[in-house]
Amino acid sequence: MPAAPSHAEIEAQFTGILNGTITRDQADRWAAQWVTADNPDVDDELVWQALTYLFGIDLRDGPDEQYLHDDEDIAERLAEFRSHNNTHASGGGLRLQDDRQAQG
Repeated sequence: MPAAPSHAEIEAQFTGILNGTITRDQADRWAAQWVTADNPDVDDELVWQALTYLFGIDLRDGPDEQYLHDDEDIAERLAEFRSHNNTHASGGGLRLQDDRQAQG
């Protein structure tokens, strides 16, 4: 398994989806490397939350329906990631719910 992605790599996935250089399927498969691993080597909670969001980013309401997360949702999540990234970098705490706890 590759090393945990950096904040820049996470941000690149979000911006790639929004500008069309990365498909939702590509982002989903990229995030799956860590989310589906038995022992993911991801200690950064902000990175983990972003990975769990990206894993499933290609899901739709139905076969020919809209995506569960539209571009506006993705842009909001990117803005939140950037905001928390800045808080995290300045020594502030992470305020978002830990998805690993919510899942298990």
